[in-house]
Order: sequence, then structure tokens, then C-alpha cells
Amino acid sequence: MIVAIVGSIHMDFYIRLPKLPVPGETVLGHGFTMLPGGKGANQAVACSRLGAYTYMVGRVGNDIFGEKLIENFRKNNVDTKYMEVDKTTHTGIAFILLDEKTGENMITVAPGADYNVSAKDVDNAMDAISRSDILLLQLEIPIDTVVYAAKRAWEKGVRVILNPAPAASLPDEIYRYIHVLTPNRVEASLLTNINIESREDAVKAGKLLIDKGVDYVIITLGAEGSMVISKDFVRHIPAYKVEVVDTTGAGDAFNAALAVSLAEGKDIVEACRIANAAAALQITKLGAQSGLPTREELEEFLRKHRQ
Repeated sequence: MIVAIVGSIHMDFYIRLPKLPVPGETVLGHGFTMLPGGKGANQAVACSRLGAYTYMVGRVGNDIFGEKLIENFRKNNVDTKYMEVDKTTHTGIAFILLDEKTGENMITVAPGADYNVSAKDVDNAMDAISRSDILLLQLEIPIDTVVYAAKRAWEKGVRVILNPAPAASLPDEIYRYIHVLTPNRVEASLLTNINIESREDAVKAGKLLIDKGVDYVIITLGAEGSMVISKDFVRHIPAYKVEVVDTTGAGDAFNAALAVSLAEGKDIVEACRIANAAAALQITKLGAQSGLPTREELEEFLRKHRQ
């Protein structure tokens, strides 16, 4: 199993709060934590923990945060050969406000080096990408780079998973390069102009995206689970019920487990079921990366729920 990720790398700054603020309000927090993050980085660490040989393609700044993030990748056995240290800007930074009671969050990001990830970075990493079973992409780097990476991988016969987060419009060209598109309900609504309030709405949105050229669409619906949509079938995969601690990184755990499962040869429905389990495990812990499950934790969780 080999997975390549082209994407974002952040340092996340958490403040835990009794409630999330409204505009103009100051809320005193109960704690502060600094943790590695960024959707690309989270998914890379998650893939590695789940047993895939994982390449990370991206950029950090020439600063202390960049050094710590590279060190963190190496601790998690992520191959950093194709990463760049960008001397023109800072490492990507995210500030996360976490509601202690509900687990909901508010996030703001200063992308820094992430917005300098370019087609050149993709070209430099093509040896790794072309050897990979899956290329995993998100939208925290320039969209032109995302499209270019998807096209280059598709040309090499590498399956592409695009997690279209954070929510943004996509150029029509990219759809034909995508094997699996994994929006949540907000992202799917933006991509299709369909307000998704039910499973039926999700199916309509998914079919519209299939018509644009995607092989499979998986729309994640939080506590309602996921909808798998293809030209030939639709399947609802229920969510696992767990106690929510922090929803940050749930989508990253989902996409990583999906990528690893597909790389192993599992079918799309089974891969989605496993991805739901990984997301469920993720939200029982604090932190986008610190909560990511290992292969052993995921297999144990699946065994218990089969029983």
C-alpha cells in the first residue's frame, strides 16, 4: 500500500472554551494546546498510522514550526523526501476554538507556505505519485495545483481521492480525474446548489457530481453516516455511535482510512464502512492528529462493533 498526499501542513493552536464566542464577544478559555495539523498533514499521518507507506508533498516555512512539523512527520514514519522548506513565508497556522460541552469548533487559518505549493512541487514528486496506489488531495493549497496534481496522477493511472474541504467551487475540468469525491453536506451543497437536508437530497447531489465525470461520490453526513453514490448503486453506511470529545480531524481520519482501504483492494462500500469507523474513533479524542487511530485501534473497534 502506497499513498501520496499533496496538501497543507499547519501548526494548530487550540483554545478550549465553555462556549464559542459570537462576533464582538470575548470568552475566557480553560486551556491552550499546540498540535500539528493541516488537512494534508493530518491525512498523511493517518495513512501512515493505518499501515500505508505514505509520501507527503507540501511546504513549510523556514521557522520553528516548520522544523517541528517535519520532525513530527518523521516520528510518524511519513516520507518527507518531497517536502520543501519555503524561505519566503511562514509555516501555515490555524487557530481552533473548541467548545468543551459540544465538541464543536471554529477555525481560522493563515496558510503561509501552503499557498506556495505549486505544479513544480507536483512534478518534483512524480516518481512517488506514479508509484502510489492512491493520490489524496484537499483544498487548502491553490486550486490550480490541486487540478494539476489530479491530472498528472490520472495520466499515470493512479486513483485520485479529492476531499473538497474547506468548501470551495471546483473547475469542471477536475471531475474527470477523480475516482472518489468525498464532500460533507455543506461542501456538496456548494458544488451542486442542492440544499442537502435528507439522504434523498444527498443522492440527488451525488448523481449530479457523477454526471460530471466522478466514479464515486461519498457524502458524509456526520451522525447520520455516509451516502455512497455511483452510476450503478446507492448505499447508506450508518455512523458508529460514540461519545464526542472533538470533531476536528474527523474528515481527515475518514479520508485516510478510505484511501488505505481502497489501496488494499477493498470495495468502495467496505472502504466507506471502515472510514466511518476511523472517523468515529477520531472524535473520541482531542486534536486533529493526536486523536488519529492506529491500525490496531481501528481493527479492535471494528471487531467490537461486529460483535
